[in-house]
Amino acid sequence: MAPVDDQAAFDKCRQGLFQDSLFKRSLQEFVLWGRQRDPKLSLKDSKLTQFGPDVLAGMYVPLFMFNGKYTVEYVERERLYQIRLQTAFRNRLQPGQFPYPFWHEAEKWAMYEKANDIILWWDPKVSRVRFAQFTVFGSNPPLQASEHVTQAAFDGQWRWTDAQGKSQPAVTVFDGLLSNDNPYKAQLDTSYKTFALKLREGQCFQCHVPNNPDGMKKLVLLQTPMHAAAEIKRVLKSVREDRMPRDEFGVEAPLDAKTKEALLTEGVAFERVLDQAKAWEASRSASVVPATINAAAPKPQGVATP
Repeated sequence: MAPVDDQAAFDKCRQGLFQDSLFKRSLQEFVLWGRQRDPKLSLKDSKLTQFGPDVLAGMYVPLFMFNGKYTVEYVERERLYQIRLQTAFRNRLQPGQFPYPFWHEAEKWAMYEKANDIILWWDPKVSRVRFAQFTVFGSNPPLQASEHVTQAAFDGQWRWTDAQGKSQPAVTVFDGLLSNDNPYKAQLDTSYKTFALKLREGQCFQCHVPNNPDGMKKLVLLQTPMHAAAEIKRVLKSVREDRMPRDEFGVEAPLDAKTKEALLTEGVAFERVLDQAKAWEASRSASVVPATINAAAPKPQGVATP
């Protein structure tokens, strides 16, 4: 197994899972992800974050290492299959390889570092993964022992520019996921920055950031290009229907007409460039290997739908 600071192994895992992988095709349109704070806590009572397949497969799951061993159990309470994969966390990567500074909360960082299982919750009704969690409550120790890493104190910034002038976290700006010769790649980050200004003006970053200031049970993140790209269609729909933002009481508080128009204009522009970039990648893949994106995801082996 690769060392926990092996950048090449991480990059290879990212690319493999982000492309047309069986794992990515096995995910629902969006998956709720997060730490398992208490094994007795039901999924509906757990605080989780909503991710599209691109985000979960491209930025989060590759941070873990696996040995291929897993167990499958039907959990009657959830009416879902629980697939547990033995794991270890790559805690010694550079800070820009994490989707955001996990260490903004000491308990969260510690649980990532000590994770020994990834749990995939499989819905037999749709043959897809609906929930995914990392946990420290697995029956085995982490696959690889690693000492605690003390990161620099969190300064409140979810994104930053490094000494070389590059946007960080690097994993959130499509580098290493889209082909270097994708003609739309350079436009994506620029388009997001313009869109992000409108998100800020619409007060979207008061809620849709990792520290979850409103304590939402289903958090949506928008603070980076990759996070926003996975949610753009749902965000635009919510803005058009005046379902966001919400006030301090959780009540829908529609934007003023000018702010709403600007947000939709830049959001549609970001969505368009994103769709063009994805279409280019899809056409390139189809010309090399027969497309398998629409192939049905199989059920976990050795189990039957109850």
